[in-house]
Amino acid sequence: MLKRVFTAPDPGRTRLRFAARAVLGVGLAVLVCGLAGHSLVGAVTGGLAALLALFTVTDVTVRGQAVTTALLPVVGLPVLAAAAELHDHPVARDLAFLAVVGAGVYARRWGPRGHSLGVFAFMTFFVAQFLHATTDQLPELCASVLLSVLAASAVRFGLWCYERRLPPAPVPAPPGGTGLARVTTRQAIQATAGAGFALVVGQLVSGQRWYWAVGATWWIFVNTTSRGETLVRGFRRLLGTVLGIGLGLLVAVPVDGDPAATAALVAVCVFGIFYTAAVSYTWMMLWVTLLAGLLYGLLGVLSPGLLALRLAETGVGALGAALAVLFVLPVTTHSVTDDWIQRALRCVHACTAETAARLAGVADADPAPRVAELEQLLGRVRLSVAPLVHPLNPMLGRKRRARRVLGLLDDCAREIRGLVAVAADPEASHDARLAAACWRVQAAVEALTGGDAQKAAVTPSEASASEPVLAHLHGLERALAELAQPLRAPSGSPLVGA
Repeated sequence: MLKRVFTAPDPGRTRLRFAARAVLGVGLAVLVCGLAGHSLVGAVTGGLAALLALFTVTDVTVRGQAVTTALLPVVGLPVLAAAAELHDHPVARDLAFLAVVGAGVYARRWGPRGHSLGVFAFMTFFVAQFLHATTDQLPELCASVLLSVLAASAVRFGLWCYERRLPPAPVPAPPGGTGLARVTTRQAIQATAGAGFALVVGQLVSGQRWYWAVGATWWIFVNTTSRGETLVRGFRRLLGTVLGIGLGLLVAVPVDGDPAATAALVAVCVFGIFYTAAVSYTWMMLWVTLLAGLLYGLLGVLSPGLLALRLAETGVGALGAALAVLFVLPVTTHSVTDDWIQRALRCVHACTAETAARLAGVADADPAPRVAELEQLLGRVRLSVAPLVHPLNPMLGRKRRARRVLGLLDDCAREIRGLVAVAADPEASHDARLAAACWRVQAAVEALTGGDAQKAAVTPSEASASEPVLAHLHGLERALAELAQPLRAPSGSPLVGA
């Protein structure tokens, strides 16, 4: 796990810049709140608002990111006001919290913007519970949120807008459908049910810190689709929390709220959250847990017993999520995995079509954006297949098939990247052999996505050592031909498991 975090590829040092910019944005937000004379509670609220503004907004274009960021307070401030108003009315507060959970997950149907606004709304209500916000604090907390979102925006869109120098990477939307066939609808119901369980049991465990259980359930559902993904994410969240609590006992408890040391460690935690989020949910949760411990230290309530209580509440939340995905409108791993793999293969088709057009001399043909989309889709495939390749999965046959599919899809991506580089070479343009190989690749993909895998198992041409320009296309042909077996087993069994 540790090796994966530090050896994972970081093209263009995007993760590094993402993390460094977050530290700058959150630090500026806290500084602005301090200069405005806000209390410690206001500064913490502002820092968390800035963190969310920088972390959750994932629109494809910079303009889209700016619009979504501007909408965050529009969604968050009414939720903050409701949470504060209901502070002394537990039943109404709990029902409102569950409504925010359901609406926040349901909003994923509107893509990245809906996802961002849903997360911000939930976390605003959560932070109000974390800080025990009341109506007399509302003016200051609302001002903190506004100032912090502005500070984060100044960094993201002014001081350090590196996205303008990068090709936009499309974020795949969740699978569609209508009614209860729509995954986001089923997950909204699941999340509400799981959060309801977490809320009730969490309050039995602790009448003061119950919201950690609801938060655990919520974040387990974020960026997952199937029951398998959700169960694996729940396990990783629990593991990350255990590791974070262990680190908190060694670091946060001895620091005991010392302002200078806590500020430095909080910066490290923010960097860690942003740097590891894309490659390891366990590591991200380690940093989140340590950050929570440090904030509790600043508020003067940190103790080993509080950290143990957080672990217990996280376990309750994970159990709530597990029960919900297993028994409330379950979404099978197979159905979701099949959808993502089909979309990835169709993207391979689109990449080769653009490349063929480029080789044929079409001036505006550009396969590069399709390559970025393919990387995003393969990330979703890996997430979806994670339950099938997990070490605890006892179905060894399906595990082998899933690993084989992942390996071959990675081979496809590698060859596609090389293919795009080939197409950019003026000397390779108008090469009839390259164009013909592109059409063979497209035919193989059409056979795989159309359900006729046997037609996909073509025998690719062999590239000679003197023709390296053809090697990527022939490698892609071979990978697609080999995909036919694990994707469509002769026995008619599911794609990679149920």
